[in-house]
Amino acid sequence: MKSIKKYIVASAVLLATSVSFAQEEMEDKKMMSSEPEQEKSNIQQYTPSKLIGKGQVDIKWFNNLYTQTKSTFSDGKEPRQSFFTSTLEAYTGVGENKRWNVGAIFEFRSNVIGDRGALDVFKFDGEDTTARSGLTSIAPSVKFVPFKSVSNFSIQSSFFIPLVDNETENGVFLDQKGYTWQNRFFYDYTFPGDKWQLFTELNSELNFGDKEESFANNSLNLTPGVFLSYFPSSKFTVLALVQHSQRIDLGNNFTQDFTAVGGGVKYQLTNALNLEALYTNFLRGNNTGLGQTFNLGLRVIL
Repeated sequence: MKSIKKYIVASAVLLATSVSFAQEEMEDKKMMSSEPEQEKSNIQQYTPSKLIGKGQVDIKWFNNLYTQTKSTFSDGKEPRQSFFTSTLEAYTGVGENKRWNVGAIFEFRSNVIGDRGALDVFKFDGEDTTARSGLTSIAPSVKFVPFKSVSNFSIQSSFFIPLVDNETENGVFLDQKGYTWQNRFFYDYTFPGDKWQLFTELNSELNFGDKEESFANNSLNLTPGVFLSYFPSSKFTVLALVQHSQRIDLGNNFTQDFTAVGGGVKYQLTNALNLEALYTNFLRGNNTGLGQTFNLGLRVIL
């Protein structure tokens, strides 16, 4: 619990510092400049590092299908298990300098076990003993730029509230039953010529609650990731990614880690709407499944 308190205090100090920055009255003229932004598509301009302006709306609907027939818990092939997560994020800009966005996150899940087909997650037959589905968590969320001189570095802080009664029923896992304080640190760099872009992320998740109710409670999960994008045109990009996740024991006697690689594409369908598709493969890990993810997302910025 001492480690949890230290993490909470450190994050609270970080948030308090950012609030003091936001109260400054001087506007950053470089951040307010609109000329270069008008020449770029949203997929070039609005990486997760970049915030929208006052009165704008940013809505992202992201769908993740994870399926596995292997894990580090046994040797050889296992009965297939599949887990579908649909996440809806909505933000709006506040203030005059693109340094604060506020919003909320909603997560819906549908999971199946018992060697059922991966696409059975879309049957949403939660009454079956091999399946469960439902809205599992909501989270108030804020995004902010802590340093006005570094507009391509931002932080997203969200507090997830669980909506599940039981983490597992009839052997079917649905979602964690515990509170999660998530802080995601974003940074991107666009190389001269606007053809290559590097995006980095560090996702930290502090999970807390009764350790008897969730495998993840009283642990800290750290997930760094690196994404390299190439733009054949301003409206289309291909990307490669590598991510590692490390769960640190803070009192629940459970650790976990995995490494995944993948790639994908993004396409700007209209001036406001873009589509993305991603694939990842879990190469290695400990106390984890070794599966694949198939991801499809839509994002609109108005």
